[in-house]
Amino acid sequence: MFKPKVQPLELKYNPNLSLTKKPILSIATALLLNEITSIKLTPDPKLTFPTSIIFGLPNANDGEMTGDISIALFLIKYYKGESLSGCTVAEEVLVTQWMEYCMKVSSVEPVSRRQQVVMQTLEHALANQTFVALNRLTIVDLLLLHLLDWPVLVNDGNSIVDESNCVKRWKDTLSCHPCIQQATQLLYQTCNKDAYPASEKLLPGMSLLEGAIPGQVVTRFPPEPSGYLHVGHAKAVLLNNYYARFYNGRLIVRMDDTNPSKEKQEYHDAILHDLSLLNVIPDVTTYTSDYFETMRGYAMTLLKKGLVYMDNTQQDEMQKERMERVESKHRNQSVEDALKYFTLMESGKEEGKAWCCRAKIDMSSNNGTMRDPVIYRQNILPHPRTGTRYKAYPTYDFACPIVDSLEGVTHALRTTEYNDRDEQYAYFQRLLQLQHRTRIHSFARMNFQYTELSKRKLAYFVDEGLVDGWDDPRFPTVRGVIRRGVHIPSLTRFICSQGASRRITNMEWNKFWAENKKDLDLFAKRYMAIDAVSHADLTIENVSSDVSSFISTNYLPKDDSAGKRVIPIGPHVILESADVEGIAINEQIVLMRWGVFQITSISPLKAIHIPDGNVKTAKRKLSWMAKNDSTSCHQISISLTEFDNIISKDKLEEGDDFKDYINPNTMAASKLVGDASLKLVQQGEIIQLERRGYFRCDRVYVSENKPLMLFMIPDGKKKSMGGVVGKLAHH
Repeated sequence: MFKPKVQPLELKYNPNLSLTKKPILSIATALLLNEITSIKLTPDPKLTFPTSIIFGLPNANDGEMTGDISIALFLIKYYKGESLSGCTVAEEVLVTQWMEYCMKVSSVEPVSRRQQVVMQTLEHALANQTFVALNRLTIVDLLLLHLLDWPVLVNDGNSIVDESNCVKRWKDTLSCHPCIQQATQLLYQTCNKDAYPASEKLLPGMSLLEGAIPGQVVTRFPPEPSGYLHVGHAKAVLLNNYYARFYNGRLIVRMDDTNPSKEKQEYHDAILHDLSLLNVIPDVTTYTSDYFETMRGYAMTLLKKGLVYMDNTQQDEMQKERMERVESKHRNQSVEDALKYFTLMESGKEEGKAWCCRAKIDMSSNNGTMRDPVIYRQNILPHPRTGTRYKAYPTYDFACPIVDSLEGVTHALRTTEYNDRDEQYAYFQRLLQLQHRTRIHSFARMNFQYTELSKRKLAYFVDEGLVDGWDDPRFPTVRGVIRRGVHIPSLTRFICSQGASRRITNMEWNKFWAENKKDLDLFAKRYMAIDAVSHADLTIENVSSDVSSFISTNYLPKDDSAGKRVIPIGPHVILESADVEGIAINEQIVLMRWGVFQITSISPLKAIHIPDGNVKTAKRKLSWMAKNDSTSCHQISISLTEFDNIISKDKLEEGDDFKDYINPNTMAASKLVGDASLKLVQQGEIIQLERRGYFRCDRVYVSENKPLMLFMIPDGKKKSMGGVVGKLAHH
């Protein structure tokens, strides 16, 4: 049979069938074989075969074939895909045995029963290996994923069964495979155009959510209103928002207000404000406190069933017992006693303070979170929303799985620090027989070098007056980094480039600032400014002082649409002192936006204008400012501030006292004189002072006594732009 090296593949399918019956297996196999130049999907409602798929290869003489599995197996044979089917006789036999198992179990009904059978088999097969049949991905892995209704695609309520860690690892590995992701996207884009725009593509670094159905995805961001949002929170909310928008779903922002000891209305308002700064608009804002009565009802049900108990063991002793896997003396108390002590705890009385409610799970578990966790405890402080109505509150670990289910959250994106709690989360959803089950998707939290993200430690800086407040530009809070000059689209792209990876890293700020600079360079208008104290005077001998003159230049050199600014010129200009060091007679320099000048004298410094001079041959290209009486009204005063890290150590280790590493020199100010057009700069606007760098306007120009206030934005480079050095270390 004639077999070309590579060629296109056409797949016809019945568009009326469910998503899992469409040719995902064929597409993934074709992509893994790396022999197909292109794949064309064509809907054909006339097809009636159960899987309703027909394929054709332009140069094959064997006609067409029907059925997703049959096509996948044929492609492997046709293209001799030994890697997927076995390179040796022993491997081929093993793969064949697994394929026979797949064919046999495919007839098991109903679907939920089939999934349970497959899960049990996988749990055993994957105990000590990554893939099922061999030490690499084979057709067996794809077939078994297919038998689970391709969980990277669909979550229909019947397909969620209990998973062991090894099965979850296997599914995560497959769902992150580039060929499987590409196959999934192709299928979505072709078969679900209304719900999944064909133009939409995942940002680099991002992966598809397992079981995500376009139009049905619901994510949530549950901040505790006990502080201001920081860049770590920004990663969580931006990922949740990204997936909600990518799948045309919904984002819930839920205030996790279960601890009156820490929560304030100030923090609640600040969180909503910071979300707006991040350009995140939730579809709905809810509160865990909205469900207090519901959660209390669940707790009472568990009490009456003897599935939880009340415990007054001292906290240190309880922790010791849990570490040593020793059961509490109250674990087997009667239901009557449990109800009595729960009522005492809820009363707010002092004698009820010692009692807490614990779930009766498994004190022998290797997972510490399963050793009878606390689910309710007393707190008599008034709640910001419910006042003194309640005197006991559910813990986050108990409340979260309940409210996620009640609000229909399909995907709970949580940092890897919660990994041990995933088992507990699933346990509560099963125990309470919650109708909606939520998939957990873990990602690594974002840590930065020279940065402290603990709310408690950040509060120390504020309380001790080491910073000006929660919006201080040296702070890693959302409002702090925005005030420093973070461009939100850059932050989103940077976070998404890390993706939902589970690998914890200590990020370098320089890498982010370099990414940030790419965007700033596109829109930051250019101006010039010179140090008001340390500068050099230059006299231009062939420029008249009789008549004031001006030159016009673009705000953006390569973009006329940004407009122009007018720069006054004259026979006297000032230059940066550092720029004239080593300058020589007859040397040609460039005054940016004006032209070429030749040095005629060093002391005093003089030059002549050369109108037809070659800009490219001059080595020094300098910023400058006209200086004479006729142009004084065309200059303004500027207060420029530079910042440094407030922590002097790149990574604080366990046991380090952060107070020992507080940087005493984190801010420096300079006085500059700049273009009069800088009077038009608005608060929050980001500009570029040529050869100095990028700056954010923190206060507009009011008068010489209230100058324009600019904050320097790091650019991620080791050396400053244009060689103009500031007072602090360049970042």
